[in-house]
This record gives sequence, structure tokens and C-alpha cells, in this order.
Amino acid sequence: MRGVLELRNLSKRYGRTLAVDDVSCTVRPGRVTGFLGLNGAGKSTTIRMILGLDRPSGGVALVGGAHYRELENPLRHVGALLEGSAAHGGRSAYHHLLWLARSNRIPTARVRDVLRQVDLDDAGRRPVRGFSLGMTQRLGIAAALLGDPPVLLFDEPTNGLDPAGIRWLRDALKGFAAEGRTVLVSSHLMSEMALTADHLLVLVGGRLLADTPLPEFVAAHGCLEDAFLELVSGAGR
Repeated sequence: MRGVLELRNLSKRYGRTLAVDDVSCTVRPGRVTGFLGLNGAGKSTTIRMILGLDRPSGGVALVGGAHYRELENPLRHVGALLEGSAAHGGRSAYHHLLWLARSNRIPTARVRDVLRQVDLDDAGRRPVRGFSLGMTQRLGIAAALLGDPPVLLFDEPTNGLDPAGIRWLRDALKGFAAEGRTVLVSSHLMSEMALTADHLLVLVGGRLLADTPLPEFVAAHGCLEDAFLELVSGAGR
């Protein structure tokens, strides 16, 4: 139960707009679960509700049977990469991670470990304001890994990464799943999902229209893009 992520009738409304519509699913350890949808489908909103950053209009999101806000030292339970940098530009990568580590009772040694893991050990003492977008993404991934958590949530993690970085991330995600972690990766890039995901959640207009192993989803069409577009087209009828 520790690494299981459960969404039960999760909904989010902004005025008259229903951004997330009664989503229920279970994200399990040991596989990369791709969270696929077009921009604006509700993927980021769903992840923000899991992390307690947005309050659901209905339903619940549970991590290991508990609300995120109930977790003690939450970085030890859930690591997350959201779009945009959370690091202060004048702070070094090392000190950004050190502050996070101390706030969650994580050993200081983990800071150097994760900087090395994301290939930022040589840049660790440099101010974050001088980082490229790709380096900023790597720092965000380092922060997600800092507490060695059983659950990892990545929202569009390939943004800003060069081809070598994308290949590294793809291998890393598969490695995390092989270690028995729960890995949820949101993306609108079907080509990347096809190469990375084992299981697929497809969100269209805030509704969950598929929850299936990726090979089964594409079996009838030969490629993920055709399968996805047919699902989107059917939803619009």
C-alpha cells in the first residue's frame, strides 16, 4: 500500500469549467504509468491535486492510503517535478537541495548523491539563475529523488532536455520502476510515451478514457498516435 496512488472520483471545477471530471484509477508500483493527454486535458491539475496544491471539487487523491497533507516529511514519500523551476535564482543547486533535505529530515549526504545522479555534480555550487532549461529540469528531478521516495510524479519532464538528456531520463524512469517505485509521467508527446510507458492513462477533456497496458491500447492500430486520435475523435462525437 505504501507506494500505491489512488484517485477516487477526483474532480476539479473552475467556475463553469470542469477541468477534471470524476477520475478514478490506481497507479501501481513496478511500472512506468504514462499520463497522456493534449495540453489542457487536466493532467497538471490532477497532479497538483495529488500534491495538495489544488483542492479537489470532489473526490480524493491518496498516497499509500493517506492524503498528501497528512504525510510526515512528504519528500520521503512522494517526489515530484512540476513545470517551472521552484529554485531561487540566487541560490546554488547544492544549497537549494540542502534546504529541501533539512526541511524533511533527509541526510545531507543525499544532496551530493542526487546531484551526481542527474549529472549536475560539477554545477552544484553555481547559482541556479545561470542554468539552462535542461539543467533546471535536471535539478527538479534531483529534488524529486532527494528523499528516495516510493512514489515519483513527473509533469512533462522532457521539457528543455536535449536528445541525450531525454534518453537518460527514459532509462532512469524505467530504472525507478524496476526498483519497485510507483512512477507517473504526464506528457502530450505520444512518441515519448510509446518508448517509455508500460501502462497508460489517457485523459481527454478532463475525463479518463483509457486505463490499460500500453501494448493493448495500440494493438488494434499499430501505433500510439492512431489509437489516441481515434479515442479523442470518439470522445468528441
